[in-house]
Amino acid sequence: MKNSERIWDNVETHKDDLIGMSDRVWGTPELLYGEFESVAEHTAMLRQKGFAVEENVAGIPTAVTGIAGEGGPLIAFLGEYDALPGLSQVAGLAEPKELENGGNGHGCGHNLLGGAALLAAVALKDWLEETGTPGRVMYAGCPAEEGGGAKSFMAREGVFKDVDIALTWHPGNMTHVDDMLSLANTRIDFTFTGRPSHAAASPHLGRSALDAAQLMCVGVNYLREHMPDSDRIHYAYLDTGGTAPNVVHGTTTVRYVVRSRSLSGMRSLIERVKKCAEGAAIMTETKVESKVLTAVSNMLDNQPLARAMRQAMDTLGGVPFDDRDAEFARQIRATLSPEEIAAAYTALGRNPEPDEVLCDYITDYVPGYTPMMGSTDVADVSWQVPTIQARVATHAVGTTLHTWQATAQGKSGIAHKGMVHAAKILAHTAVKTLTDPTLVSEAKAYHRALLEKDPYVCPIPADTMPPLKPRPASKMAPAAA
Repeated sequence: MKNSERIWDNVETHKDDLIGMSDRVWGTPELLYGEFESVAEHTAMLRQKGFAVEENVAGIPTAVTGIAGEGGPLIAFLGEYDALPGLSQVAGLAEPKELENGGNGHGCGHNLLGGAALLAAVALKDWLEETGTPGRVMYAGCPAEEGGGAKSFMAREGVFKDVDIALTWHPGNMTHVDDMLSLANTRIDFTFTGRPSHAAASPHLGRSALDAAQLMCVGVNYLREHMPDSDRIHYAYLDTGGTAPNVVHGTTTVRYVVRSRSLSGMRSLIERVKKCAEGAAIMTETKVESKVLTAVSNMLDNQPLARAMRQAMDTLGGVPFDDRDAEFARQIRATLSPEEIAAAYTALGRNPEPDEVLCDYITDYVPGYTPMMGSTDVADVSWQVPTIQARVATHAVGTTLHTWQATAQGKSGIAHKGMVHAAKILAHTAVKTLTDPTLVSEAKAYHRALLEKDPYVCPIPADTMPPLKPRPASKMAPAAA
């Protein structure tokens, strides 16, 4: 039996247990650093499957690791399980309907992310025992990816210091090796303190913190014209100091997220944002204090691992969706705008396929395109350890993450098949690192070269990408009109 077939059989053996866990996590959506029921599910599963478990990892109550195996390289699978606020949704329903008024929901598929990563870890543990191959496997249960940056704190505390290779994935519309492009970002709270006063009887005695925050926002809005196109700045008022218009507001807090393609660019942009805050404080005779909440780096790619993962995908093929999956995907598609559907393709540098409802094939890199980018704390692991990430189809084409449509599909056959497929891709890639004596050393050499050359901006070089292939015909076309 080939290694690929053996490891896939191991995934099949444990898939029902992990799908059940994923569905239970979907049913208890918890926000950053509050994922107590979710981490309990992951901890119980690790123990059930025979891992040595460490809880309260890096001093974080909702972080957990499990390790198994002896000798050889240590392969880490990174999992997540945090949800998002305001995305409660009935599962399997192609129209917006909250399960809980204003409740949380798994609108980014992290119930699936953790489920597949742990499934891959369990499959690899069994493979190590069956084959007697030297090697160790770690499952890292990482909370608070959505705004909390737990992996950054875990990396700082040395959780990954002995790891040789880190593997992860993310739910999405398409199946491909991730381009490993992301924006470094920092979340900062700016709190202005002024002097309250009666807005009618003694306005001259007041110094408005709310005015200061608004002036800061005006300044930052003018700043947007004079920063790189790829950089981003977002804000939200956390506390306006009250709702009474006849009181000069004494305190106001506004939160900013500053993103850039590089750490150096982010730091430079943060200083410019701070000057806007300082200028607003001077104009209003208020005081301003800033507090950094979280920060993450930009991701570093790893071409040796990317090639190994792409080989795993090509060997496995696309996600095996069926007609029932396609029917639900058509219902979801009917709720999406043409722009949302087109964005699923343009994000990969491709023209839209109007007759496609599910991606049941492997998509390709397109050299030279500039994707839209978000941020992730996986990046801070990638600075310490050679890291690669897969994107796997778990939603109807055009589904935007962080939406009710994504939550609605989180327990569907589409999601379950994609989750199991992701586990097979991750596990197969891990087996490749343990059976090819040169792959780990090549991945580490590539990683060192990036850090020595230019660790700030690391686009994937076009000449090292896998060759493009013709797109296979999809079986998941909409029903005839």
